[in-house]
Amino acid sequence: MDDSKHIFDIKYPERIKELRQDNDLTQKEVAGLLKIAQTTYSQYELYKRPMPIECLMILCKFYEVSADYILGFTNKK
Repeated sequence: MDDSKHIFDIKYPERIKELRQDNDLTQKEVAGLLKIAQTTYSQYELYKRPMPIECLMILCKFYEVSADYILGFTNKK
């Protein structure tokens, strides 16, 4: 077994979608906040494209949650 490889359950796509929906926002509105195209943001929610750390930081501040919450390391916002 190769201990250098870690398999993570990627949670941030579902977390950013839940946060967006809980705040009654469209993908276009969140994309505007991040200064990216709606299609790019959509790819983050679908995990078709990795989300840059800068976007994570903006979303944490905007939603007032921790990066650990968005990344799925904790369920505490």
